[in-house]
Amino acid sequence: MALPADPDALSPAELKALVIELLGKVAALERTVAAQRDEIARLKGLKGRPPIKPSGMEQGTEPKPPRDRRGRGKVVPRVAVEERVLRATVPPGSQFRGYQDFLVQDLVLRTEAVRYRRERWRTPQGHLVVAPLPGGVEGHFGPELRRYVLAQYHQGQATVPRLVAQLRAVGIAISKRQVMRLLIQDQQRFLDESRGVLRAGLASAAWITVDDTGARHKGANGSCTQIGNDHFAWFGSTAGKSRLNFLELLRAGHADYVISAEALAYMRDRALAGPVVERLANRSERHFPDQAAWAAHLERLDIRGMEGSLGPARVATEGALWGAIRAHGLLPGTVIVSDDAGQFLVGEHALCWVHAERLVHKLEAFTDLHRAAQERIRTLIWWLYTDLKAYRREPSRRRQAELRARFDRIFKRRTGFVVLDRLLERLHANKPELLQVLERPEIPLHTNGSENDIRAQVTRRKVSGGTRSDLGRDCRDAFLGLAK
Repeated sequence: MALPADPDALSPAELKALVIELLGKVAALERTVAAQRDEIARLKGLKGRPPIKPSGMEQGTEPKPPRDRRGRGKVVPRVAVEERVLRATVPPGSQFRGYQDFLVQDLVLRTEAVRYRRERWRTPQGHLVVAPLPGGVEGHFGPELRRYVLAQYHQGQATVPRLVAQLRAVGIAISKRQVMRLLIQDQQRFLDESRGVLRAGLASAAWITVDDTGARHKGANGSCTQIGNDHFAWFGSTAGKSRLNFLELLRAGHADYVISAEALAYMRDRALAGPVVERLANRSERHFPDQAAWAAHLERLDIRGMEGSLGPARVATEGALWGAIRAHGLLPGTVIVSDDAGQFLVGEHALCWVHAERLVHKLEAFTDLHRAAQERIRTLIWWLYTDLKAYRREPSRRRQAELRARFDRIFKRRTGFVVLDRLLERLHANKPELLQVLERPEIPLHTNGSENDIRAQVTRRKVSGGTRSDLGRDCRDAFLGLAK
């Protein structure tokens, strides 16, 4: 249909036909553009983003909760309830029949400015005495304003410019620099609390989960690591995401290096040369208070090579860090559950089943036979995962043997899908870490807790970018952990 010169001259039926025709042309153009985009990507050797949905294995294997047909129940405020009696105007002779309660919750924000007129006295001895400020008053901004700024920034994920605009809108005279000072200055007690939380968690936890994500600092890319379990969470940012950095975080603020039996065993497990281990073991110096003292000790022993993951000085440093961790009573039999990232492979280690199944889930299958094999393996993994969750609730020796045998049957099978078979062989090599739950049924089968926690850091990174000072970075990590 040719477009009319004057659409107003068309009848409703003709307009409807024209709209249907134009919609068809738009849909055809969209298909053409999509096909051209795919062809361009193919010619350039680019791979498009595969339409992979989350596997949903953890949620899909949970038993259905019983339906609760009751109502939501009474609303119970989390604050003290003030009672006010409202009088009714009634005619003479009316009988009082009690009260009808009506609960109203509200939030009151008001700006307050107080000028404290502090008395000054000069004593007979010539000393000047000034009346002290009330408790909690530090600087020219009160404790409630400080609390509000911290809550809005760290829990509400507000940016500093928006926070400044919000405070000015309610009548507070404040600048961006003053807000930044409220966020990062004089926060040592919170930094100490965060470090104390990490030390207590690592000293008492039966298991922890870990994860990391990118974090920019001083204009350079870095990494933020989350460590925690159901009872605590802690964040720490470093310049990289190596095993050396992870061990430094696990020291929980201690700065020393220790050569102990655990440290030497770590070095041997990492294939450090025997003569190098003997040089470290035969010296009387076993404790080094800081990095400078440890570096000088390595120089005296002619142990060099911090480059690469297998450099002699690097492996020796990792071992001394592990020795310090154990010397301070941290990670006493604690299982570290991770997503199979190499930097987390220390101590007693277990792997996340959700990440393992995700590798199978995101394989690209190109034939019906390959897709059928992929779905069959995923189904078997889901069934095994369901039974592992049941085992955690009721562990037994007999079930251990059955589950180990099922694991072998699943991950040793050959499907004819070469890429899938190689992946199954790789996952079977991780059998001790994937089945750690059989020996330690208290540990989780996934790292969902860490992944959920670290989303706060991802959101903060997207909202505010990176940090510019070391103190700002430390405060961001500390408050994120304390909020979680």
